[in-house]
Amino acid sequence: MLRISLPGHAAAVRRRWDLTALLNAADPRSPLPERHLWLVRLLEWLRRSPPPRPNEQDGDDGSSNTARTPQPLVRLKHLLNVLDKHPEHRERVQGLLAAFWRDIDGAVLLADFGFAPRQGVLAEVGERLRLRLLPGSTDTTDLSVLFGLLFSQSTDAEWLEAIDDETLARAVALFPPAPLNAEAGTSRERTVAADAIVYLSLQVAAAGYLGALRQRMSAEALRDQPFEQIVPCAHRLREAARAGDHRAMLREAQMLRAVAQACSDAARSVRDHLEEHGISVNLLFQVDQLRGRARRIDSLLACALAPPDSPQQRREVVHLLADLVQVADERRSTRAVFARQYSMLARKVAERSAETGEHYITRDRAEWMQMLKRALGGGAVVAGTTLLKFAILATGLTAFWGGFWAGINYATSFVVIHLAHWTLATKQPAMTAPALAAKLENTADDEALEGFVDEVAHLIRSQVAGIFGNLAMVVPVVLAVQAVAQALIGSTLVSHHDAEHVLESLTLLGPTLLFAAFTGVLLFASSLIGGWAENWFVLHRLDSAIRWNPRLLARLGAPRAQRWSRWWRANISGLAANISLGMMLGIVPVVCAFFGLPIEVRHVTLSTGQIAAALGTLGTEALHDRAFWWCVAAIPLTGALNLGVSFLLAFKVALRSRGIRLADRSRIYAAVRHRLRTRFASFLWPPREAT
Repeated sequence: MLRISLPGHAAAVRRRWDLTALLNAADPRSPLPERHLWLVRLLEWLRRSPPPRPNEQDGDDGSSNTARTPQPLVRLKHLLNVLDKHPEHRERVQGLLAAFWRDIDGAVLLADFGFAPRQGVLAEVGERLRLRLLPGSTDTTDLSVLFGLLFSQSTDAEWLEAIDDETLARAVALFPPAPLNAEAGTSRERTVAADAIVYLSLQVAAAGYLGALRQRMSAEALRDQPFEQIVPCAHRLREAARAGDHRAMLREAQMLRAVAQACSDAARSVRDHLEEHGISVNLLFQVDQLRGRARRIDSLLACALAPPDSPQQRREVVHLLADLVQVADERRSTRAVFARQYSMLARKVAERSAETGEHYITRDRAEWMQMLKRALGGGAVVAGTTLLKFAILATGLTAFWGGFWAGINYATSFVVIHLAHWTLATKQPAMTAPALAAKLENTADDEALEGFVDEVAHLIRSQVAGIFGNLAMVVPVVLAVQAVAQALIGSTLVSHHDAEHVLESLTLLGPTLLFAAFTGVLLFASSLIGGWAENWFVLHRLDSAIRWNPRLLARLGAPRAQRWSRWWRANISGLAANISLGMMLGIVPVVCAFFGLPIEVRHVTLSTGQIAAALGTLGTEALHDRAFWWCVAAIPLTGALNLGVSFLLAFKVALRSRGIRLADRSRIYAAVRHRLRTRFASFLWPPREAT
C-alpha cells in the first residue's frame, strides 16, 4: 500500500492509510505536482482504506448500517466529519482545493476528455494503448490528464452517483466560491462550462463540414443548416454567461439544445446511409465522436442552467462527473473501441455473406438434386487440382514458392468452380451461417424458431449433397486419369514415394483432425474476406464507377460497361472469398513453418483426391494396407470438422452482429437438438416439395 511521504511531513507518517498523516500533508503552499499528488492519494484513501471503526461510520445520526453504502462514500462522510471537528485541517484542505481550482484548466476536461484527437480508429487505438501502458504525471495544469489519475477505477462512478444531497453539499462547501465577475455574479464554474460548450460546438461544426460525412447526411437533416448555427449559438450563450444574464442564457440554451440535437440527428443519418451503401469503420467512428460531443453539450447545458449553488446543480455536476469517470475507464480499453466500431461492420459483412449463402441452401428435392449436380462439377475440377498439386511438388521448389504456386493452383480451381456455377461443399457453411442468422429476428416466437430449425435442416441436407457430389466425382476422375496415364506413358502421374507419403500424412492416427479444424478456420476467414470485399466495393461505388467512368465508357462502350458493372457487383464477394481461400491454403502452412509451427491444411475434397491418387499409384495392394483404411476413416471426420468449425464461427459472428443474447442462443441450440432427436431423417433427405 501507499505511504504518505510529502516533504516536511515524513515524521507524521506512522502507518499506512492514516487519515491524520494525509490531512497533515495537505499544504496549499506546496508545488503544483505535490498538491495534485495529495488529491490522488486522497482518492486512493477513499477507495482502498480498511473499513472504519464503529465511531467512524456515517456519523451524523450514529447509525452503523453501511451495508448498502459504498465504502468510498462511508469514508467520505467520515472525512467530512473529521474536517468539521478540526478547523485547522479544514482550512488547509480548503486552501489546497482553492489552489488546485485556481491553477487547473477544467475546460479541456469538459470539452476534450473522451474524444479522439485524430479522426481514425487505428489512431484512437494507439492513443488508448499509450494511456494504458505509459505512466501519467501529476505535473500538469490539464485536468483531462490528471482526471485519469484521480479516478482510476471503474467503480468510482457508482459511489459518486450514490452521494446523497446533504453529503454532496458538505463536500462542495470545501471549494471556496471564486467569482469571475463580482458585479455580474458569474461563477467561474459556469463560465468554464460555457467555454467548454464553445469548444465542443467548434468540433461539432468542423466534423459536420467533412465531405465524407456531409455527403452521406440526409438532405432533410441538413435543411435547417444546424452545423452553421451551432457555433454562433454557443458564442451567444457564453456572452450571456459572462454577463450573468440568466434569462438570456435560458433562451440561448434552448436554441443550442435544439441545434445540437439537429446536428446529432444529421450524423445519425450517416449510419442509415452506410447501412445501405457499405460500412466504413472510420466514418462510423467520426459519427460517434460527433454525436458524443453533442451529448456532452447537452450535459453541460444542464449543469450551467441549473440555479447556482442549488441541489439540482450539484446533482447535475455529479452526473456529469460520473459520466466522465465511465469515459475514463473506457479510454483505458482497446477492446471497447473495436467492439463499438466493428459491430456494425460485422453485421454488414454477415448480411452480404447471407445474400451469397441463400444460393447454397436447398429446400426441396428438385433443388437438392440440382445441388448434387453442381457438386459433381466441383469434384471434377478438384480432381485436376489434386493432380496439379503433385506436379508442383515434383518441381522441387523452395518452401515459399511451392506454397505460393499451390495457392495459385487452389485459387484458380475455386474461381473456375465459382464462375461455372458449380459447388465446393466446404464453401457452404461460412456463407450459409449468416443467412440462417438473418432468420432470427424474433427468437422469442416459437413459430419463428421452428422456421429457423427448418432452415438448419435445409442447410445440412444441402451440405450432405455437396460433400457427396464432390467426393463421388473426385475419386473416379483421379483414378481414371491415373489409369489413362499408366496406359499411355507406362507410369502413373504420382510417384510411389509421394503415394506412401500421402498415406503417412493423412492418416487418422496423426494430427489430421487438428489440421482439419484449422482448415475450418481458414474457410471462415475466407468468407469474412469475401463479405468485406463486397462491402468495400459497394462503399466506394466501384460498380457505378465502372458503369459511368468516362475513360472506361470510351474504351468499353456503354453496353459492355453496364454488363461489367453488374458482373463485378454480383461476383466480387465470390472471387475474393475463393482467391483468398486458395492462397491461404497454400501459403499459411509455409508461414507457420517459418515460425516453427508444424501446421498443415486438411480439406476434405482435396484430401480425398490425394488418397485416390495414392490408390491409383499403389494399386489394389493398398486395399490390404491398414494405413490406407486409416486414411479413409479420416475423410468423414475431416469433412465434419471443415464444415462444423467454419459454420460455428460464422454463426457466432452473425449472432453477435445481430445482438442475439446468450439466453436466446440457448433456446436456439435446444430447438435444434430436439429436432435431431425427433426427426433425424429430415437432416439427410429432402421432402418432395418445399416446406
